[in-house]
Amino acid sequence: MERAPIHGIEVFLAIVREGSLRAAAKELGVGAPAVSLQLKALEEKMGVGLLFRTTRSIELTDAGRVLFDAAAPAYRDMLYAVKKTQELGNSAKGTLRLSLSRGAYITAIAPVLEKFQSDNPGISLDLSLNEGLVDIIRDGFHAGIRLGDILSPEMMAVRLTPSLTPAFSAAPSYLDRHGRPEHPRDLLNHHCIRYKLPTAKKVADWHFTEDGQDKTIDPPTRLVFDHMTGVIQAAREGHGIGWSLRSTAAEHLESGDLETLLDPYVRKLPPFYLYYPEQNKRVECLRLFIDCLVSYRNQQAKNSA
Repeated sequence: MERAPIHGIEVFLAIVREGSLRAAAKELGVGAPAVSLQLKALEEKMGVGLLFRTTRSIELTDAGRVLFDAAAPAYRDMLYAVKKTQELGNSAKGTLRLSLSRGAYITAIAPVLEKFQSDNPGISLDLSLNEGLVDIIRDGFHAGIRLGDILSPEMMAVRLTPSLTPAFSAAPSYLDRHGRPEHPRDLLNHHCIRYKLPTAKKVADWHFTEDGQDKTIDPPTRLVFDHMTGVIQAAREGHGIGWSLRSTAAEHLESGDLETLLDPYVRKLPPFYLYYPEQNKRVECLRLFIDCLVSYRNQQAKNSA
């Protein structure tokens, strides 16, 4: 597709609007020779003369009149679009679109949601809960939240939480029937509820730590879900032992619907990070959201110190 000579058209419109090359150069903040060269290049590109130039005035040719009549309104519309876009980037109003898992929502977003919405009534949050990896640029998100900060080079990352604590858990009814595992190897003799990674399409291994060493176990699988909600629900119903973030299962642990197992062997996970493309760092809605999340993170760190 042939590209329009936008810069040359901008110079042409300025000349017509200001009435001379010198006045157009002053308006554009460049030298008069540069304006003359741009006009000449545009006429060569178009293959037709656009202006009659005399020592006293300029007049539009028939071709110049056609270009001016069509380009001037379009240029005004483009300037208006640029202005509105800049206002949106600098405004505390609008919709902020985020991709995140349910665990990220419960752990990082839910604790600050009420305050953020109270402090920023003009900002709406459009939250897409997704366990798999998402291309936030392709899918139109301002930012995403995921475990760890290993990202592509064009992304920026902000840590939102401390290292995360997982939990092996089961319902009391299951433990009454099958007993309580005392060591990760005991899981080989239990009904295990596993999680399938939605993007990789593989069942996630279970990790634990013993004597300072990280180890992996692949227990027999009775149920597999591609969403953590299913793992927790099945564990609550007594179908076996599940693995999840402790924060994700917190309400069920507090109510007694689930009990944690093998706590001394649990291996910590990386923190949640918010990540976003560098070009979004000027989006005011995103900046305010990050400020709120970081303020909460710092306050939690201060309280636990």
